Amino acid sequence: MSAELNWPIIRLLMIKDWQLFQKQLAAYLLAGIVSLALLGTAKPWAFYIGSLLLIILLVAIACFAVSTSLLAERKEQTLAFVMSLPVSPLDFTVAKLAGNLLTFGVPFLIMALFTAIIVFSTPLPDGLIVLVVLVFGHVLAAYCIALAVAMQVESEGWNLFVMIGSMVLINPFLMALGQMDSVQSVLKGEAVIWHAPVLGILAAQGLVALACLVFALWSNGRKSAFY
Repeated sequence: MSAELNWPIIRLLMIKDWQLFQKQLAAYLLAGIVSLALLGTAKPWAFYIGSLLLIILLVAIACFAVSTSLLAERKEQTLAFVMSLPVSPLDFTVAKLAGNLLTFGVPFLIMALFTAIIVFSTPLPDGLIVLVVLVFGHVLAAYCIALAVAMQVESEGWNLFVMIGSMVLINPFLMALGQMDSVQSVLKGEAVIWHAPVLGILAAQGLVALACLVFALWSNGRKSAFY
């Protein structure tokens, strides 16, 4: 596959997507600092507001990355310009996947890293990291689902439905975690314990995310034409 890819063009398309995201990235990271500062106080009201703001930011980053790179591009009909370049459907697919993963992954990983630092370096119980990882895993899986659908379905309505729907499911997901002893038993403790049900959820989230990316790459990359 690598011999068929036009890496210079792929790199340029990735840079284009990244440049569309730079200003918003700075705003998201600034808001992330505020949310993490609230979390770090370990006061009930500040923790609630900070955690809510953090989840909203993660959802916003995921939705913005997909909508800016794919949905807005279709609405502005810039695909004709891309087709004028020496680029194949496989090149375009790799560029879109890699560019999206870059624009989403950078702020996602930064927030995940600093959230972990806040948990371990403040009065917050270390066991809270189990819930943090599960929440970040859900957002990652939901993002990959939305990205795979956006690369397959051109209907803006269906894309928005899947995008918003997969993210909104975080509320029942949190409620379900609240009923799991394997999660609740470690949240307020200092020991970080990964029980089998928790590892099972994380494995399922990882498999869903990977399967969506592989399917998007395979389904779009095998096309012989853009249409």
